[in-house]
Amino acid sequence: MEQTNSTFHSCLLSTSVLCFIFFFMNFLELITTAKGNPSLVLTNETDHQALLAIKDLITGDPLGALSSWNHSIHFCNWQGVSCGHRHQRVTVLNLSSLALVGSVSPQIGNLTFLRMIDLGNNTFHGEIPQELGKLFRLQYLVLLNNSFQGEFPTNLTHCSHLRVIGVFNNNLRGKIPTELGFLSNLSNLNLAANHLTGTILLSIGNLSNLHRLSLVYNNLERSIPTQLGQLYKLEVLQLSINNLSGMFPTSLYNISSIYYFAIALNQLHGILSPDLGLTLPNLQGFYVAQNQFYGQIPSSIANATRLVEISLGGNSFTGSLPMNLGTLYALEFFAAYNNSLGTNHGNELMSFLTSLFNCSNLQHLNLAMNHFKGFLPHSIANLSTKITWLDLQDNYISGSIPRGIGNLVNLQTLSLR
Repeated sequence: MEQTNSTFHSCLLSTSVLCFIFFFMNFLELITTAKGNPSLVLTNETDHQALLAIKDLITGDPLGALSSWNHSIHFCNWQGVSCGHRHQRVTVLNLSSLALVGSVSPQIGNLTFLRMIDLGNNTFHGEIPQELGKLFRLQYLVLLNNSFQGEFPTNLTHCSHLRVIGVFNNNLRGKIPTELGFLSNLSNLNLAANHLTGTILLSIGNLSNLHRLSLVYNNLERSIPTQLGQLYKLEVLQLSINNLSGMFPTSLYNISSIYYFAIALNQLHGILSPDLGLTLPNLQGFYVAQNQFYGQIPSSIANATRLVEISLGGNSFTGSLPMNLGTLYALEFFAAYNNSLGTNHGNELMSFLTSLFNCSNLQHLNLAMNHFKGFLPHSIANLSTKITWLDLQDNYISGSIPRGIGNLVNLQTLSLR
């Protein structure tokens, strides 16, 4: 390097043919190197032109958000644009929540220094450009709450630094691209509320840094891969409202970091792990309603002391309710409607309602459509005064309604039909 610099400085003082050859050879070397690194060819003027191309395809800007995108202001000072200090290249494009309408220009792929794209909460439509695969520095891709159509780009494997992909609430179709399973730095994958079909990729189990996985509200089918049990850092699992079926993989019960567990409204079956609350101690939300689970509700669920919401309705659970839920001081929502809960012991419902005395934050209690028998206990008056919904309909409850129910001053819905 030192010898090359010395030759360069010497040539500045000479007009010899040798110096011409020196410069020509170095120019060829630069071109050759640039083929493997597009950022050496693209300049900040390239970024300028790419931004103008993006603006050209935005047909609606009711808030005038892009009024600063003109030649009188340097593009690094345009609204939503941030540049790096060293090269004056665009590193962030944040146009979220600006009521913009239009499509995204393929020239976005020329912004090769981009680390973050946030176009969320607008009305962008058309396909997500495949040219995003050129953005090898990209870490955050946020396109949620738009109207993007077509299939999700398949060439994002070049974006090996991606940490967040958020395309929640669009109109994407087709299958989840296999390539997503190779993005080893991904920590948040949110493809929820689209029209995706096919299966959950086995390779998602290789995303060892994944903290959040949301595929809720799609048309995914077949079983949940046991490989998801390898996601030891997972905190949020959202697979509800799909067409998933088969036995629920027990490997998922061993991810102790999960605090939000949602698999409701599928056709999954099996029993809940007897150690549920021990292996998932950080649970705050547990949603398995509208499936085909059976067996008993494990009493170990009370060991997950941070639980706020438990949704078990619309399954085939049998036996008694756990009598130790009173230790869940944060509990706000408990629903176990439309099961086969209850035994021949007439005081079972009384014991359960009495056990909830310490659940001072309880707001919603739904035990409708089960096999509970006996009288409504006077201890119903000791339920949380925050309760707004109490549903005990379609059981075998007799006797009279305790006068103390009037203590439930915030009650809005009472169903005993």
